Amino acid sequence: MAFHIPVNFPNPFLVLVCLLVATFSWSSLRWRRRSRGRPLPPGPPRLPIVGNLFNHPRTRRWEAYHELCSRYGDVLHFRVLGESIVVLNSPRAVKDILEKKAANTSDRTQIPMIELSGSNLNLGFMPYGQWWRRHRRAFWQHFNRETATQYWAVQRDVAHRLLGKLLRDPLRFREHVRNTVAGSILKVAYDIDTADEGDEYIAAVDAALEGPVTGLVPGTFLVDFLPFLRHVPTWLPGATSQRLWAKWQAAAETLKSLPYEQVKAALALSQDEPRSVVGKLVSQIDPSEEAGPRREEEEIAKHVGAVALEAGTDTTHVTLLALFLAMTMHPEVVKKAQAELDTVVGPDRLPDFSDQESLVYVNAIVKEVLRWHPVLPLGIPHSTVDDDELDGYFVPAGTVILCNVWACMRDPEMYEDPDEFRPERFIRDGKLDTAVRDPAPLAFGFGRRICPGRYFAQAGLFITIASVLHVFDISPPLDDQGRPVKVTHGMTEGFTSQPTEFRCTIKPRSAQAEALISAHDARQGGSLG
Repeated sequence: MAFHIPVNFPNPFLVLVCLLVATFSWSSLRWRRRSRGRPLPPGPPRLPIVGNLFNHPRTRRWEAYHELCSRYGDVLHFRVLGESIVVLNSPRAVKDILEKKAANTSDRTQIPMIELSGSNLNLGFMPYGQWWRRHRRAFWQHFNRETATQYWAVQRDVAHRLLGKLLRDPLRFREHVRNTVAGSILKVAYDIDTADEGDEYIAAVDAALEGPVTGLVPGTFLVDFLPFLRHVPTWLPGATSQRLWAKWQAAAETLKSLPYEQVKAALALSQDEPRSVVGKLVSQIDPSEEAGPRREEEEIAKHVGAVALEAGTDTTHVTLLALFLAMTMHPEVVKKAQAELDTVVGPDRLPDFSDQESLVYVNAIVKEVLRWHPVLPLGIPHSTVDDDELDGYFVPAGTVILCNVWACMRDPEMYEDPDEFRPERFIRDGKLDTAVRDPAPLAFGFGRRICPGRYFAQAGLFITIASVLHVFDISPPLDDQGRPVKVTHGMTEGFTSQPTEFRCTIKPRSAQAEALISAHDARQGGSLG
């Protein structure tokens, strides 16, 4: 006789609910233990799973973050598809987490577009570790405060050469400025002289910059959220992004290799001590060293030159464009600078670095343009290595940390009327006022990730600005009725933010100034015809 024991299978929906509850309870318990009961920093409300995907700012994020501070405070938290993002909106918050806790906040989040845009050679994007330290040590060796003074003569000569270009064709001032900045770095890093027109090395810089400027804008490419897309073959119909990434990576490789091979060829033909940064790095490589370590040293030499050229050209070029915009909007600043230059330098020569200490107002202009138009309005993202804490809030390991440089530069407690371009804010009793926060540390990065080329960059800004203002008037263009056209300050979207398109009038301020430019240009081999 058979016995049948009834089996009641549980309701599948009930099982699913129980599993979800158990998973949620386990995750909540684990989170409470990890955070020790500390809350995340405040921020806009989040949806389940997607978090702040739909209410995270997408355009002009630096302004949007700043506006949210009035509701949530100067430290904001977002969670997008499981990724934690903390935004620091005040110098106080930046100092507390990026400087005081630099050992834990100096890493970089590794998103696919860093490599796909060709930016992985840039030590600014490298993960925090030994490979990054070796690159930074090599770079700092040749661009520290003392060593950077060795390049002043090159920077002065290239800045003075710019004056002739502006005199001949002022409408192309953007191109002239970019070529001037790239030319000074090519000379210092590789001992390469550039042509005024059609230079292959400057063309390589332009091609290599397209990748990071376009590709590192957050949200531009879906591959940052769905990394498997990078493996889609280029031959598939519709794989336009893959072909674009291949182009960018090829351009980055060209920038890394083209001037480097020129240096090696020059070293092979000369018995003299190398003058260039890359030449010195190559000459320090021991040819008897094993192949593996020797290749690593060669890669470091290539990367140091390429990052100086790529990053230095982009940021300094944009800052100088902002200078031309500010002078167009504020002719009174031009006049004040010219009065100082007339007193210190005089009409018979061009400015030099020996004049810098006496040119207080010009130095204040350099500071103000860095503050007024931050090239990297949200800096370069940092990442936490381990769990951390800020103001009693929990900051999980792997959190992306953004510094709202734009908001910090507009701190009303330090900078009165922050939207105004006012160099006088940095001057007191005829001297630079050390009580006013210098914007340079914010403009050039934070903690252990601060830009190692900042002294070279600041020197280039000073000598270029002083030279241009000494001999040129910069003013708004005129309309058909001869009235000045109103010019306003706008910032483009992008990883680096340029001034929006503007026109200006650039003219020699006097016949004597024009003659000074012409004479100097003739001595340098230029032509004013």
